[in-house]
Amino acid sequence: MRGSLAAFDELKGRAAAVRIVDGALEDFLIDPPDDRIRPGAIYRARVGRSMKGQGGAILETPDGSLYLRQAKGISQGDSLLVQASTYAEGGKATPVTPRLLFKSRFCMVTPGAGGRNISKAIRDEERRVELRELLEDIPGDDDLGIVLRTAAELADDAAVADDMAAVLDLARSILAEPLSGAPEMLLDGPSAQELAWRDWPTPDATDTDPGSFGRTGADDLIDDLRRPRVGLPEGGSIFIEPTRALVAVDVNSGGDTSPAAGLKANLAALKALPRALRLRGLGGQVVLDMAPVAKRDRRRLEDAAKAAFRADAIDTTVVGWTPLGHLELIRKRERLPISESLS
Repeated sequence: MRGSLAAFDELKGRAAAVRIVDGALEDFLIDPPDDRIRPGAIYRARVGRSMKGQGGAILETPDGSLYLRQAKGISQGDSLLVQASTYAEGGKATPVTPRLLFKSRFCMVTPGAGGRNISKAIRDEERRVELRELLEDIPGDDDLGIVLRTAAELADDAAVADDMAAVLDLARSILAEPLSGAPEMLLDGPSAQELAWRDWPTPDATDTDPGSFGRTGADDLIDDLRRPRVGLPEGGSIFIEPTRALVAVDVNSGGDTSPAAGLKANLAALKALPRALRLRGLGGQVVLDMAPVAKRDRRRLEDAAKAAFRADAIDTTVVGWTPLGHLELIRKRERLPISESLS
C-alpha cells in the first residue's frame, strides 16, 4: 500500500497504535503494563530520603518511588509538583522533573517559561502572522508560556484556539492544586493511542475497528521487531541487541567488497538507526560497532549521525568515538523496550 495509514487496536490486552508508510512500519506505540508510570504523568509528591553523593532525592507517591535528580533546596517532608520524564530502568525509581510541560496536538504550555512562540518548522510567513494573531488573542498568564507546534500550520484557526484554551485551563487547574495535600497522581501520562493522535502527522487512511492490525498486516510487521537484524540497501545489515548496560549495534557491509563498502554501509546504518531504535523502544547508552572505515571518514559519519537523529522526535546525543573505534550515543528512554512491552 502506498501512502500512510494509522491503525488502532489491542495487543496483549493493551491499547496500541501503528503508523505504516508505503507498506513499512514507521512507528509503533503500546500502553505499558499497569504497574509502570507513563512519561508525562504529574504527581504531588513528598520528599523522602536524599541520595547523598548524587545530589538527588527519592520522592514518595501512591504509585511507587520517584527519583528527582536535582534536589537542591528541598528537604525531607516537603511536597512538590513533578512530572515523569522517562520510563524507569528495571528495579529503579521513575525519573521526574519539577519543570512541568503540558502538550497537545497544536501547542505546548510551559509553566515558569513565559512567552508566545511558534515552531521554527513553520516557515510560511503569512501563516506565521496568522498564528501570531491567534496567540495574541489568547488571554494568558505571564508565567505560562505557549508554543504552537508544527501541526498548527495546516489546522483550522478555531481548532488551534480551542486547543490552546483547553491546555491552558488544564495547566492552571494542576498548578492550583495545594501542595499541602497527600501524595497523589494529578494527571496520568498520555496513552499510546493518545500519543498517536497527538504527535503523528495526519494519515491518508485510518483504521480504528477491532482487528485492524490483522487487516493491515501490522501484526507481521510488529513480529519482525523481535528480530535483531535490520536489512540495509545493497545487502548490508545492522544487528541491534540490548543488554542490561547498553544497546549494542553491529554494522555489516554484507557482500559488498568495493573499497567504499564500509563507508556506504555505515551511512546507510545511521540513516536507518533512529527508526529502528524508536520501533524497538530502545534508549540509554547506545554503542555502534561500525563497519571498517578509515579514520578520516569518522567526522563524516559523526555528522551523518547527528543529522539522522536531529530529525527523530526522541532526544539523542552523539557523544563521539571511543579508543576502540566505536561511536557512542545517549538516547532518552521515552518508551519501554519491546521485550517488556510485548512480554
